Amino acid sequence: MDKKEISLVIGASENIERYSFMAGHRLLAKGYKVKLLGKDEGNIAGEPILTGFPKFEKIHTITLYVGPKNQPQYYDYIISLKPKRVIFNPGAENKEFMELLLKKNIHAEEACTLVLLSLNAY
Repeated sequence: MDKKEISLVIGASENIERYSFMAGHRLLAKGYKVKLLGKDEGNIAGEPILTGFPKFEKIHTITLYVGPKNQPQYYDYIISLKPKRVIFNPGAENKEFMELLLKKNIHAEEACTLVLLSLNAY
């Protein structure tokens, strides 16, 4: 992925112990363009955490930190953003949603954003 392309972290949190915080922080530190979406407003490294279903343009990758039982509310929203790929981080795996994304020609993968970043494979 080109660093000029935008990643969206869904499930972002200001809690420094959450993996979504670590992922947002590490993406920003590595120079990626990042948008953050969470249930509560806040910020990670100066980037605001938005709430609701804001309209974004040109999202390349969505990295999910929302458990499967809370994902259905995001199905239509994520599909409407037309990302190139969606990463289902550990704990967010959801076969039903992955199959839906694949039918819409959106690449879906079970992976860990933090590991991908550490391997320079994001």
